[in-house]
Amino acid sequence: MAALVDNVPNVNNNAAILESGNESNGVIQALLTDQYQITMAYAYWKSSKQDCRAVFDLFFRKNPFRGEFTIFAGLGECLKFLKGFKFTDSDIVYLRTVLPPSIEVEFLDYLKSLDCSRIELYAIPEGSVVFPREPLLRIEGPLPLVQLLETTLLNLVNYASLVATNAARFRLAAGPNKQLLEFGLRRAQGPDGGLSASKYSYMGGFDGTSNVLAGKLFNIPLKGTNAHSLIMAFSRFDDLKKKMIQPKDKSKECVDLAAISLTYLTKVCKLFNITATHQGELAAFIAFALAFPQSFLILVDTYDVLKSGIANFCAVALALNEVGYQSVGIRIDSGDLAYQSVKIRDTFKTVGNEFGLPWFKDQTIVASNDINEDTLLSLKQQGNSIDAFGIGTHLVTCQRQPALGCVFKLVQIDDTPRIKLSHDIEKVTLPGRKQIFRLYGADGFAIADLMAQVHEPSPALHEEVLCRHPFEELTRVNVQPSRVEHLHKIFMKDGQICQPLPTLTEIRAYVQHGIRSIRPDIKRELNPTPYKVSVSSNLYNFLHDLWQESLPIGLLR
Repeated sequence: MAALVDNVPNVNNNAAILESGNESNGVIQALLTDQYQITMAYAYWKSSKQDCRAVFDLFFRKNPFRGEFTIFAGLGECLKFLKGFKFTDSDIVYLRTVLPPSIEVEFLDYLKSLDCSRIELYAIPEGSVVFPREPLLRIEGPLPLVQLLETTLLNLVNYASLVATNAARFRLAAGPNKQLLEFGLRRAQGPDGGLSASKYSYMGGFDGTSNVLAGKLFNIPLKGTNAHSLIMAFSRFDDLKKKMIQPKDKSKECVDLAAISLTYLTKVCKLFNITATHQGELAAFIAFALAFPQSFLILVDTYDVLKSGIANFCAVALALNEVGYQSVGIRIDSGDLAYQSVKIRDTFKTVGNEFGLPWFKDQTIVASNDINEDTLLSLKQQGNSIDAFGIGTHLVTCQRQPALGCVFKLVQIDDTPRIKLSHDIEKVTLPGRKQIFRLYGADGFAIADLMAQVHEPSPALHEEVLCRHPFEELTRVNVQPSRVEHLHKIFMKDGQICQPLPTLTEIRAYVQHGIRSIRPDIKRELNPTPYKVSVSSNLYNFLHDLWQESLPIGLLR
């Protein structure tokens, strides 16, 4: 399938930097936090707890979009934030003006001295398929410092993972052979939201973006067509002031593309029994073809797709062919997309046969018009001839579900595990330092994820391991894994990143690899099967013992 117009190559000499997206975002800094993180840090400091070593888990409780899987994203940004974490002089000056006057100046000096040299970060690799309750990040370090990191880390993971998951679901709905193009910058929640949406949509499986800055920063292929205003800027054929084109064979003289297009328009209209087309639209098409003769893809629904737009396109495409260029295709942005795409493909086939141009039938048909996941599924059921989808609002704003809901919970202080209790079982936390194993069956699909205490050995291959629901005593199963994957890796120690970080393109491929490792029934849109997230027997017993110890016993009189 031909590429869309404006697929701009990366000409920046710092291709490796751009490819990994290593340019820093100046907004992500120590003060990008909630006020209560500062006040809690002061309370810890005031209580002489600044040297207590805390362990926090970052996780979510429920998969988004009524689905049963999530894509973990944002780890790279978290690591960059931790690497550069520091309160500046101006930060301290500002905090002096907003914190209560009772706060000692020594606390502000303490803040000024902080960095992440005493932080250890364990994480699941970015781009992994993940599930509820699993610690995406496990952060260990001085209690006040780790507390100060909470809001920023949640901000960097929540939206990134939500958009990447949304994009992955769009990819599943569209199928592997359709191009998916992110066109959402104008509808995104601010400039930074627009950039993040472009980056994580590409990570989740999209093929390109219209966002030029995202293309530069993250080396995402740029894709684009044109808007209706270009077509409407020409009201009649006489608005076309320039008509000459240099043939692809530079040895030939310039020719009148407009005159050639008019000749072909007569033939096309006769072929399809069309009396007349909109002449301003034709002029606009010719103007755009003169500007982009090697990548001519145009919007055809400004007036009437089947009675004007397609005929005008075919006339100009045939004229371009006569001077050595191949057109790319069309975009439709309204109406019955499935029906129109089939009729357009039939038109392309007829024109290709009539004029002896086999390639003509395979031109790209792009569809837009407020497309969401349900639209893609419906179009697949109807049958269509669409090659690419331009998707904006529903992708970047995640209209189906606007937030993922990651949380950041204390699970251990020094060597003492901590548990948060609640009448809502979903909000009870899993205490202590944990590791995660992914267990695979003989068919190659993942069977279950097993959380265990960090001192427990990895499950043995081909031997039964008991996987228990953390809260339901009778919900348990024995698993005999054919492969075991240890999900947690250490990514930061002593202030240094200690894993090679993959490029955005590599993470994008890893996402698709992970999705293929999950059974189809877990990924289906309607009533997906929940994936098993289990705990080991040791962790189960430890959890329930601590639960009983921590729960006050009531007294009846």
